[in-house]
Amino acid sequence: MDMAIILRLDRVMADRKMSLNELSERVGVSNVNLSKLKTGKVSAIRFSTLSAICRALSCQPGDILEYYEDEEEVN
Repeated sequence: MDMAIILRLDRVMADRKMSLNELSERVGVSNVNLSKLKTGKVSAIRFSTLSAICRALSCQPGDILEYYEDEEEVN
């Protein structure tokens, strides 16, 4: 069974019309690290970073993180 956390940061940023540079300045995280978050090329995120991103984008963690589970049932 495949399971994954999908990052939707790019979608939320687009909805808020916020650039990577602007979010980087507001959150205090480098463009490189935010870019990795945006493309899903990370295996972890600090709660302090997630909190700062949610504050800057006026969103909830669930707007950025999505849990995906394969639809096949295991018998």
